[in-house]
Amino acid sequence: MSGSFYLAFATAIIGGALTGACVSGEGDDGAVSKQEENGAPVTVESIHTHEPTTRQTPIGLALDVDNGKGTAIKVRSGQTFFLNQIDLRAWFDTDEEEGIDGLRRRGDFADLSWRGLEQADESALDTPDAVTGLYTNRRFYRDARWMNERSFFVLEQLDSRGRPTSEPLTYDAGIDRDRRDTDDFFVRRTRGIQWTFDCKTRTDCDGAERFREEALVELRNAMHPDRTFYISASTTQFRLTWSLHPGKCYTIPVTQDPSPAFDYGFNIDVKALTPPRADGTYPAGGKIKFQISLLDGAGHRLHPKGSLPTYNDVRFKRDDTGISYYQAFFDATTTYYRRKHRERMLMSTLEGPAQDIQPSRTIAPGSIFFDRTLDVQPTALPERDGFSAQFRTFPTSHDLFGGEAYWNNPVPDTWEYTVPSNAKPGTYYITTKGRRVYRGEDVPATHTVKIQVGSPEPTTTPLGTGPCNTCHQANSSLGVLLHANNDRATCTGCHVPLEFELEGNIYVRTHFIHSRSNRIDARVDQCQKCHITEESIQRTSKSACLSCHKSYPEWHVRDFGPIDNMYVGQTSQRSFDQCTSACHVTHPGATWAGAPLAASKLGH
Repeated sequence: MSGSFYLAFATAIIGGALTGACVSGEGDDGAVSKQEENGAPVTVESIHTHEPTTRQTPIGLALDVDNGKGTAIKVRSGQTFFLNQIDLRAWFDTDEEEGIDGLRRRGDFADLSWRGLEQADESALDTPDAVTGLYTNRRFYRDARWMNERSFFVLEQLDSRGRPTSEPLTYDAGIDRDRRDTDDFFVRRTRGIQWTFDCKTRTDCDGAERFREEALVELRNAMHPDRTFYISASTTQFRLTWSLHPGKCYTIPVTQDPSPAFDYGFNIDVKALTPPRADGTYPAGGKIKFQISLLDGAGHRLHPKGSLPTYNDVRFKRDDTGISYYQAFFDATTTYYRRKHRERMLMSTLEGPAQDIQPSRTIAPGSIFFDRTLDVQPTALPERDGFSAQFRTFPTSHDLFGGEAYWNNPVPDTWEYTVPSNAKPGTYYITTKGRRVYRGEDVPATHTVKIQVGSPEPTTTPLGTGPCNTCHQANSSLGVLLHANNDRATCTGCHVPLEFELEGNIYVRTHFIHSRSNRIDARVDQCQKCHITEESIQRTSKSACLSCHKSYPEWHVRDFGPIDNMYVGQTSQRSFDQCTSACHVTHPGATWAGAPLAASKLGH
């Protein structure tokens, strides 16, 4: 049976069964589909966030359900959408140490099949709680039957009396480790997590009494965004039903706004207020003032020039523009395993020269984020890391991480970067990224400005990996996923190992995500699938190895210490330092020009 036939069968049979299990009231004879109202359906291949929209422009809709309760949304009345994101979460706090077995008995996911559940990874947060000094440990679980079972969601629109106002739409949720043409979402992640909040050390949780058990479903990036629908005038709620427990229906209240103050979409504009020299360059050691403007898709400013909303304006939704600041204080994020798309940091970075950009392997100490004399954090130094990088968060990091006492402080829209006095000539990138959640749309944006330092001659970044677009295309391209940034040369200034998030490096995250998802069309040890040159795998470290591998041989533990961090091996600078030249100079399984490389020289 073909995938398309199976999906059609599920839509007609399963979809009907699901809606039948939850329907209350009679159908609305006035319900119409988008095709009936406007003729041929709107065709869209990927999300576009930078252009003006109308009610006929397809907008990616994001839905959220927490412990069975849908998060209310406000949308532009009559808007055309495609379903782009579903987040489901079931959780509870407990004083009982039982892994996540409690989810089998209580909560929104208790009726799912938990057979086969296995712990996949475990790792504590990299730094202790600033107040208690205690560590938070996380155990990550996979392979319960429901996590590996293909399932479907049905989305309906209802009026205030619970009557359908549109035809139901069925979506194939797919399976994380299996890619098919019928999948409706590129990202498909299901997992369970046990949180232990009061561990004495990173590896000692004996006597702990504070636990959280949770299960997550993350679906995002529509693979078929041409499946559009419009919001009926009488719609006051969505009903979302999942084939794995068809007796439950998630209700998501909908308010229609006939005249929203802003358009959909998101643009970031950054301008240098300090003019360059006559030859168009900036000098090493010079200060450059920048100004950020946040815009909707039509190019309208979201805030008056001169300032941005305070952190509390955003936190308590006093600012209705949809702009987001760092949210992980309230919705913890974890690379691959938990909601990294909801971290929503607004930040900018300066890095260069382009020809020398590479991953930074020096841990950025946490102290620089609390230092009230620093509005900008240095993350790479030319004399130490081979290139220069620094970033600026909004609000400033000392206000952002300083806590509630600082969250009403003004947030200026201007700042200065100081070019290092020993900066080499070349092209430097100023890259700014953020996220906007507005009227049902959750969308990222990135903007890069290039400046010349020391020389008007442009330079470029040689990349040792790629091409990513072999797999990442259309609505799963790098210009849509993550930060909506398809220029990988501009990533390393922000993505450095932070003391409180050691897995920041791009190579660590890329290795970890692709080794766990099993979604690449090759064995994970075949480096040539992503590495273009043999030289690009010569720089070895614990962080490079442990971002894929889960264990060491016994002799390696004896000689170099145990693993205490699932992403980088050990919580220390040694995880990023170059391994001795006697070890791991090649990688078994990697091939260039059709010839296998020699096995690693283990030195034992």
